[in-house]
Amino acid sequence: MINTIDKQTKPAPAKKIAWQKIILYIGVIYLVLLIGPIAGFDIPRILGEIKANPTLLIQQLLIGLVNGAIIAIIALGYTMVYGIIELINFAHGDLYMLGAFASLTVIGAFGITDGASLAVALPAIIVALIISTGLCAGLNILTERYAYRPLRNAPRLAPLISAIGVSFIFQNLGLFWGGLKSFIPVMGVNAAAPKSFPDLLPRIDILEYFNIQSTIQFTTKDLIVLICALVLMVGLHLFVQYTRWGKAMRATAQNRDAAKMMGINVNGIIVLTFFIGGMLAGSAGLLVGLYNNTIVFTMGFTAGLRAFTAAVLGGIGNIIGAMLGGVLIGVLSALSDQYFSSRWTNAWVFAVLVIILALRPGGLLGENVQEKV
Repeated sequence: MINTIDKQTKPAPAKKIAWQKIILYIGVIYLVLLIGPIAGFDIPRILGEIKANPTLLIQQLLIGLVNGAIIAIIALGYTMVYGIIELINFAHGDLYMLGAFASLTVIGAFGITDGASLAVALPAIIVALIISTGLCAGLNILTERYAYRPLRNAPRLAPLISAIGVSFIFQNLGLFWGGLKSFIPVMGVNAAAPKSFPDLLPRIDILEYFNIQSTIQFTTKDLIVLICALVLMVGLHLFVQYTRWGKAMRATAQNRDAAKMMGINVNGIIVLTFFIGGMLAGSAGLLVGLYNNTIVFTMGFTAGLRAFTAAVLGGIGNIIGAMLGGVLIGVLSALSDQYFSSRWTNAWVFAVLVIILALRPGGLLGENVQEKV
């Protein structure tokens, strides 16, 4: 009799969950229809603009692709750390900001300014890349050693609060760094003001170079940043998949205790993960400085938030998912800035995140043990 009752009552939770999802979808649709017109969600107008100027749509997709590639690099740092120790490292965005500040400091020390040729600026860019990646990797390792490792077996809230605290420390370090105008003149006169990053990448229109007449602009600057981002992402994927350290990282991500029993130095692998994540953050800081030519000490919060969103959207802990999520966030942001309203861009991005996670709670690609890091 008890078994019969149990069998009859088992389907109830599934029905309850189904009704909860239906109510959620209705609520989201209602909010979109209610707030949509205010936030620029006017489908007839948008379709009219696309029909009148389809090349503008292609232009925004290209912009979103390049910006999304940079977001994807930052997102990889989030997804790697979460895959290994299941920690959301909220300080990662501000670490990327410090990488941009270090790059500007080095380039300023070389005396490179706007208008310098790439041949003249290239040695300074290479040194800036080495120093920014080294600084961010070192800070990330120190953070893991003194802020996260002592709390590794503590309740999950403790390392999360620690990560937020480190984020504030890094942000204020950037504010302090920006005020060192006496020692670093390139930082300007105001600590909190945006800093001008020298425009060093060439802006040759690729389509015009090949005698293709179009209003679409895709310059060598876009191509260089896109290629650099792709090299970093593909290089990380190959490293994780085909090297001994990469296999050890995947084993540690799957089961730390079992990996330790197999002779893997788990602490060393965790340090390696933070080292690689810091290098990616430093590289992204240099790329965004060269591409946008403006940096500010608060840039880490916005970029970190979008990168974390990209990691969750693609499937937290999944390398390919972080890449896909970053590109998707970049494209959505570019389209929203152009066709909706730039003031509502973050709202639309997170609305899409809510809808996708409601349909696929694990993200677009979910958790893939073979790709999890």
